[in-house]
Amino acid sequence: MLKTTLTSMLLLAALAGTGAAQEYTLRATANSNEQDEDFDGLVVFKNYVENASNGAIKVDLFIGTQLCGNGAECLQGVADGSIDIFMSTSGGAAGIFPYIQILDLPYLMSDDRVAEAVLTSDFPTMLRDRMLDSSGGKIRLMTIGNTGGWRSIANTEKRVQTPADLAGMKLRTVEADLPQELVRALGASPTPIPWPDLFTSLQTGVVEGTQNGITDIMNMKFPDAGLNYLTLDNHSYMGGFWFMSNDRFMSMPEDMRQIVADGFYQLQQATFASPKRKSIAGYEEFAAAGGDLYVPTAEEKAAFQEAAAPVYEWFTTSVEDGAEVFAAFEEAVAAAQSEVDAERASEIN
Repeated sequence: MLKTTLTSMLLLAALAGTGAAQEYTLRATANSNEQDEDFDGLVVFKNYVENASNGAIKVDLFIGTQLCGNGAECLQGVADGSIDIFMSTSGGAAGIFPYIQILDLPYLMSDDRVAEAVLTSDFPTMLRDRMLDSSGGKIRLMTIGNTGGWRSIANTEKRVQTPADLAGMKLRTVEADLPQELVRALGASPTPIPWPDLFTSLQTGVVEGTQNGITDIMNMKFPDAGLNYLTLDNHSYMGGFWFMSNDRFMSMPEDMRQIVADGFYQLQQATFASPKRKSIAGYEEFAAAGGDLYVPTAEEKAAFQEAAAPVYEWFTTSVEDGAEVFAAFEEAVAAAQSEVDAERASEIN
C-alpha cells in the first residue's frame, strides 16, 4: 500500500511538472516553404529555445500562409498579438517601415563577410528602436538574417553585361517603391508581380526578368519558365527581418527573454550559412540545364553602380527617415569594411 501511494505521488508530481514545463507557447510563421532559409532558421530557433528553456517555451511553426497571407497582414498580427514571430522581406514590411528598404539599396556592401559584420553591429539595434517607436511599441525587430543570398539580375532573353542590355526589359519587382526606382534607373520597366504568379508571368512573357538569388530561382523552377540568363551582379543583400510581438516578449521573465534573444542569434547564424551551401547545388543545376551564368567585370559592375546612383538620392529625399537611416547604414558599412579588411590582412601575414 505504501509502495502504491508513493508511486501515485511520484506520478502526480511528474504530471504536475509536465504541465508547468510549457509556460509559454510562441506561434512563429514565415510566408515561405520548407526549402527556404527561413525554415532552416526556424528549426534551429525552435530546437534551441525549447531545449535551453527545459521545455518552458514551446515554439509552434506555421510555414506558408496558414496564419496570414502577406507582410502587412502578418505584421498586423504581430502588432495585435495573434502572431508572436514573423519573418518579412523588406518589401513585405516597407508599407509600415519605409526605411526598412535600406538593405535593398544596390552595390553598397561588397560581400557576405561585410554584410554579416553590418548585421551583427549596432545598426540593427538602431532599426529595432526606430521600429518600436514607429509601431507604438508593438513590433520588435529581433534580428536580421538572410533569405536567399544576394539579388542578381535574371531574365529570359539574353546575357546582360551592361545597363544598356536592360533597356525596355520588363523586370518583376515587389510593390515596394525602391525596387521599382532601381529598375527604372537601370533602364528597364518595373512590373510588380506577386511571388506566386511569377512563374506563369515569366512563361507567358508578362515579365522578361526578375531580381533574385539562385536558391529562389531553382526552388521555384524558374528555368522551366524560360529564365535561362543570370548576371551575378549581387546588387543587394536579401535580408530576412525577424519580428516579434513586443508585448509578448516583454511579458516573459528576463531569463526567458534572454533564451529567446539567444535563439534569434542562433537563427541568424543558420540563415547566414544556409544559402552558401544551397547555392552550390543551385548554380550547378542552373548550368546543367543550359543556363548562362555571367559574372560582370569590375568595370561593368562600376557601370551598374553608376546607373543606380539616383536611387540613393531618391531614398534620402523621398523615404521618411531615409536620410538618417542611410547615413547610419553608410557608417556601419564603412566600419564593417575596415574591420573585414584588417582581419583579411592579418590572416595572410
